[in-house]
Amino acid sequence: MRIAIIGTGVVGRTLAGALQRLGHDVVVGTRNPTETAKREEWATAHVPLRPLGTAAAGADLVVNATNGLASVAALGQVGSEHLAGKVLLDVANPLDFSQGFPPTLGVKDTDSLAEQIQRAFPEARVVKALNTVTASVMVNPAALGDGDTTIFAAGDDSEALQAVVGVLRELGWQDIVELDGLHNARGLEMWMGLWVRLMGALGKPDFNVKLVR
Repeated sequence: MRIAIIGTGVVGRTLAGALQRLGHDVVVGTRNPTETAKREEWATAHVPLRPLGTAAAGADLVVNATNGLASVAALGQVGSEHLAGKVLLDVANPLDFSQGFPPTLGVKDTDSLAEQIQRAFPEARVVKALNTVTASVMVNPAALGDGDTTIFAAGDDSEALQAVVGVLRELGWQDIVELDGLHNARGLEMWMGLWVRLMGALGKPDFNVKLVR
């Protein structure tokens, strides 16, 4: 599968490396590939860097791994014509650190970042997933609880949802709860209010929950 990761932070870098190791054709979109390549954390990366305006042109799957408060603007630079018809996996959270820690949510309750992205790019097929765990757990669920923890995926388009579920299974996720409707992304994003507090209490981000039913 041809995958474009939009975002060069730890989440984008971690997902890009993992998906490349699984055999996918991965590129990472960034505003300035030359400057990004000079960053220390990218020195040993072997994933091609592309300008935002061309990164997703030939992709089958686009992953939004940008800062949640800037996601719509960043995807705008990717181009609606390059997102049309594509499965868009949104892993970002709209965290607002302007008042310090813990952060608040820039959107919540009656809306979500995923829904904002869907409205901004109506021809994209947005699915929310992986935003409830830290980057290292996203790509290595076996590191916790013998791999038996829970991940969630929400979307309106059933085919797009199944495409994302397929990628999650490739990454090693076994217990995947599918939520019918992108509006369910509101709950997945609001989980972050508890997540950041658990991280503070535990002193580390490497944890997850198991949904027992």
